[in-house]
Amino acid sequence: MKNAELHGSVVKADLVDRVYKKVGFTRQEAVAAVEILFNEIKLVLGKGEDVCISGFAGFHLKNKKERNARDPRNGEPILICSRRVLTFKPSQKLLVSTNQLMHESKDT
Repeated sequence: MKNAELHGSVVKADLVDRVYKKVGFTRQEAVAAVEILFNEIKLVLGKGEDVCISGFAGFHLKNKKERNARDPRNGEPILICSRRVLTFKPSQKLLVSTNQLMHESKDT
């Protein structure tokens, strides 16, 4: 949690540390568990499938069509290729809990 205190965000090392402390794994087992989870999410998304984690969020792939745009530096027309983009949609439970935490921290 050193990174969270310094930078205001949680990084993978912080997640490993939390798994290590809460689950009782060895540090190597905690690293492996976090790596496996992230790798499985990447594999599923790489196959073009969505990932839905109940009570947390969903990771959804959306197809963007090819389109015309303008280069902002010189105004010339350019073609933006079609691509897939990854979107994150939090669950209702996650939204409620984060809003409760936000309001509780303001009260203290």
